[in-house]
Amino acid sequence: MTWTVAAERFDSPDAYALRRDYYDEVAGRYWRRPATAAEIDDGLDGDGADLLAPPTGRFVVGRYGNEAAGCAGLLLTEAAGPGTAELTRVYVRPAFRGTGGGGLLLAAVEEEARAYGVTLLRLDTRGDLVEARGLYAKHGYREVPAFHRRNQYAEHWFAKEL
Repeated sequence: MTWTVAAERFDSPDAYALRRDYYDEVAGRYWRRPATAAEIDDGLDGDGADLLAPPTGRFVVGRYGNEAAGCAGLLLTEAAGPGTAELTRVYVRPAFRGTGGGGLLLAAVEEEARAYGVTLLRLDTRGDLVEARGLYAKHGYREVPAFHRRNQYAEHWFAKEL
């Protein structure tokens, strides 16, 4: 089996299912219990995913074989400054972890970012998302001082020059 990664609408059936799984995992880890369907719905309602479409961003879906297995988003924000964008919603379903998909998702978002003239890609994450922090470090993201406080859950900030 091989991975393919391509831009896709954030609200396609596969992208929406991946976003639900992403929120389910990050919320469940934070609360230390499974998230309910209602909590997942609340988290997805107004989560800003609509910005992950041109001209304010992109969303990519990774498939392992024919199965939707992961996703990642690019958010272009004026507040971040010229040439700067944010990486968001990076997720690989547990069954597909360790198969190289995470790095391919990052590479695809980086390619999308370069096409928009982005020279600095940054992100924030939580301390309990250990696998994510390892993935970012492995692919050239360095931990940096906090660059914003918009996300109340952020505990670590990373950046990569493209």
